[in-house]
Amino acid sequence: MRIAASLLVFCAGLLAYDDSDDRKARIRGIRDYAKQGSGAISKIQPYLEDRDEEVRWEAVTAIVEIGTQHSLDALIAATRDNHSEIQIRATDGLVNFYMPGYIRTGWTSSLRRGANAFKGRFTDTNADVIDPFITVRPEVIEAVGKLALNGVSMESRANAARAAGILRGRAALEDLHQALRSKNSLILYESLIAIQKIRDVASGPRIQFLLRDLDDRVQIAAIETTGILLNRAAIPDLREGFERARTIKIKRAALTAIAMLTDAGSRETFASGLADRDDGLRAAAAEGYARLRDPADLPVLEKAFGEERKMQPRLSMAFALVMLGRHELSELSPLRYLLNALNSRLYRDYAQPLLVELTRDSAVRRAVYPALSGATQDERIQLCRILARTGDAETLTVLEPLQSDTDSEVALEATKAVRNLKARLH
Repeated sequence: MRIAASLLVFCAGLLAYDDSDDRKARIRGIRDYAKQGSGAISKIQPYLEDRDEEVRWEAVTAIVEIGTQHSLDALIAATRDNHSEIQIRATDGLVNFYMPGYIRTGWTSSLRRGANAFKGRFTDTNADVIDPFITVRPEVIEAVGKLALNGVSMESRANAARAAGILRGRAALEDLHQALRSKNSLILYESLIAIQKIRDVASGPRIQFLLRDLDDRVQIAAIETTGILLNRAAIPDLREGFERARTIKIKRAALTAIAMLTDAGSRETFASGLADRDDGLRAAAAEGYARLRDPADLPVLEKAFGEERKMQPRLSMAFALVMLGRHELSELSPLRYLLNALNSRLYRDYAQPLLVELTRDSAVRRAVYPALSGATQDERIQLCRILARTGDAETLTVLEPLQSDTDSEVALEATKAVRNLKARLH
């Protein structure tokens, strides 16, 4: 009896060894194929059906690294794998094709095989989005949309929702709306941010129920998205959120959203916010005044701009003054103050959206054009990005000469800006 038991243990160990040895051989084969480039994808793809998840992981990793258009069908197939990490890797590979470098420097840079590989990987910093001139295959958007709704784990679903936003996946909106019915805060947050990026105003009413969510991060994302999508029907809910805010962050988000909605009924709230000790509330209040566009508010805002010492609210006050007609480009003017902030790594991300909104006005755009002459590298690069989003045919005549700029980084950004602007105009 003891001999028989010992023999069984020995045979089991031998089988395990053989299986491990065979796995290593298959993985070596995949790596050898990967060195051959896109022509070897058809040889690697069958390994996506392997019984061993380690082999499937190696196969999808190899296909991602090859990274040509011929990789897309295989990666779409890999999003249907029954293992979370492989779904995530495949999704990030799809994004990487349209946003080169994402797999190395984006949210997937820390991705490794093994338990808890993705814990803590998702953060509030989520600004990636492809350029407007890039067209994504419909099958890719369909795949990430389905995964956001039906992935095998909360992480793979949240990651797919993030991908849908980065790829501006309008066709995935219905899947994202359904994903908002999840009870998982990570999925809710990533789906809301994706809807923000896609910018479909019809989505506004469909996220309104989340304005009272008990998770602070989800509630703030819902509030921000409501403002961005200009859902005026949510103003009563936003006012209630402002009055009953659990934290100062929620209060700031609510006032910022109200400020986006051009609500004259909130004038008293803006007045109290402009006098508040909190920097964020002063900034939001100034932006609220700006969008009301009432010339009678100009003296109040000029006084506030002159007395303000904190950068963020002062930028918002400068925005308000330009919105109300202060278009001059003198050394101490509000418009110059906003342009100078483009040189600051700390504040350029705050100034840029304000300038995007301002330069939708042709009069402001024309006031900005002369600033490109003698502008710093950072100013030229950022203004290329801004004007690509807001310019018209006249703007092309301003941007096109920058494609031959002596600074290669400026020239590259100008070339992208011209392509994006032409795509938007046509």
